[in-house]
Amino acid sequence: MRLLFMGDIVGRSGRDALVAELPNLRRELGLDFIVVNGENAAGGFGITGAICDDIFDAGADVITLGNHSWDQREALVHIEREPRLVRPANYPSGTPGRGAALVEGTTGARVLVVNALGRVFMEALDCPFEAIDEQISACPLGEGADAILVDMHAEATSEKMAMGHYCDGRVSLVVGTHSHVPTADAQILPGGTAYQTDAGMCGDYNSVIGMDKDEPLNRFVTRIPSGRFQPALGPATLCGVFVETDSSGLARRVEPVRIGGRLSQVLPEV
Repeated sequence: MRLLFMGDIVGRSGRDALVAELPNLRRELGLDFIVVNGENAAGGFGITGAICDDIFDAGADVITLGNHSWDQREALVHIEREPRLVRPANYPSGTPGRGAALVEGTTGARVLVVNALGRVFMEALDCPFEAIDEQISACPLGEGADAILVDMHAEATSEKMAMGHYCDGRVSLVVGTHSHVPTADAQILPGGTAYQTDAGMCGDYNSVIGMDKDEPLNRFVTRIPSGRFQPALGPATLCGVFVETDSSGLARRVEPVRIGGRLSQVLPEV
């Protein structure tokens, strides 16, 4: 299978660019399955039902979330109606929605997508390693699923790397989100799992992690808030990870993706 994971959408700039480009990427890369992290899609904070529908209409198969899952209150209701919208699996029992989704790709292959939140420098939640283990044990690679993708939404690179090694040989891809900066460590781990510490964001990189520069700079310099964070509105760079799996569901190829905007361009050849 050919899988594409696109990093955190930040605001209208990232959203519009992704919606416009996703059909082209599916065609040009021959993609079987697309996952997008949408937790910053609505003005930089959370996601709405309408935005969720726009991303699915553009060609995404699953949307993952993160620590901003509930910033738009309607997401608490919409996630119950939309099984392809996945929140972190290690939220407490009783949280609306689900932490994993098993969805068929264009060829009928089954892809399990699991989302988890890190705990280092973030809010205290249930153990992400136990949550991921529970999901992939219930639907093992090669038995319940033809491919498995794990979105590890975390602050610390060490925690993301630890999750990659914890899942190595049991999933197709472990990819980090939340930091909004693409890392240069795309690799296949010894057990056959593709890995990248952070996919980067889909947003304007002439910014502070996707936000207009003025307010973040003011807060760093003066330590005094003077207004709300607002997403930067310049041309977006779409950042993500492309993975090709073999018949076992493990990775035989992984490459970064960067399209448009300010960053150096990378598009896998197929």
